[in-house]
Amino acid sequence: MRIGCPREIKNHEYRVGLTPESARELVRHGHEVWIEGGAGLGIDATDAQYQAAGAQIVDGPDPIFAECEMVVKVKEPQADERKKLREGQILYTYLHLAPDPEQTHDLVKSGVTAIAYETVTGPGRTLPLLKPMSQVAGRMSVQAGATALEKGHGGRGVLLGGVPGVMPAKVVVIGGGVVGFNAAQMAAGLGADVTILDRDPEVLERVGTHFESRAKTRFSNEANLHAAVCEADLVIGAVLIPGAAAPKLITRELLGDMLAGAVLVDVAIDQGGCFETSKPTTHDDPTYIVDGIVHYCVANMPGAVARTSTYALNNVTLPHALEIADKGWKGAMQASPHLAEGLNVHAGEVTYEAVAKELGYEYRSVGDILGTA
Repeated sequence: MRIGCPREIKNHEYRVGLTPESARELVRHGHEVWIEGGAGLGIDATDAQYQAAGAQIVDGPDPIFAECEMVVKVKEPQADERKKLREGQILYTYLHLAPDPEQTHDLVKSGVTAIAYETVTGPGRTLPLLKPMSQVAGRMSVQAGATALEKGHGGRGVLLGGVPGVMPAKVVVIGGGVVGFNAAQMAAGLGADVTILDRDPEVLERVGTHFESRAKTRFSNEANLHAAVCEADLVIGAVLIPGAAAPKLITRELLGDMLAGAVLVDVAIDQGGCFETSKPTTHDDPTYIVDGIVHYCVANMPGAVARTSTYALNNVTLPHALEIADKGWKGAMQASPHLAEGLNVHAGEVTYEAVAKELGYEYRSVGDILGTA
């Protein structure tokens, strides 16, 4: 199979879909790998390193979209890239379609076979291709929140860990999954007063056992959420419903009850955000203020630590890329029900139920397409 990896063009996105090591593995399996010139520079991977791995360097993205059977990326294809996708081509990347009707429309129109990293499952309904970026984003959310809390950025002027004789910042983490766990770990490590909210008693038990006295847990109902958020210096939204739009847990009205200069970091922004006042921002202009509350809603947070993120991502995406290349997408999905969960769009049809429901498309099951229903 001919596999192409273009340079990412989203604002301040320095990650790359394939590392030189991943390219080498694909070549070793007998496949042809095309890399857009300069695609790896954001992780200090040179064209020469890709060539030494057996990849071919091409000038610009056009040859990749025109001639490669599979396109491997990191972020969702931007509008200019979507125009170049074609029927029968495989797109393997993060998509986050539920809050993005324009992208979904373009993918359906293109006839592409689009496989989303974020909905590929693992044992126990885990999301192994999302997990490493959730770990990175969870940890970065505390760094970003700490910076936004500084007075010069519009925040309350509070140091997360405090100092002797001065109370630490109160950090509320909504959601005890991978993002929330990593955020709480970072905040607690800095000495903040941490509270984790979740609706799953098993999650609360697990994080409570792990953190012991270093973090508190509360069941996430309306009353507890309101009480915790209104006392918080920093609130981190870490809620995920796989493939679906995130629920809006903090309303515009609630902002009026929060402390002036408090910070909201919405890690769920890729799925539409879990705060009513959230809107995607970029690393160029990461924050804005609504009713005195600072919002940080960067949609590609891990792109800022591109080398760490790319290698962590390739560790989990490469095995499926090899399966797809070796067996074809249909054969790979017939052999792996977990990979089949990643199929979101195929040949003009939406094949992920939560996306179809959210955006009003007729849903066609992957089992029906594979002949396994």
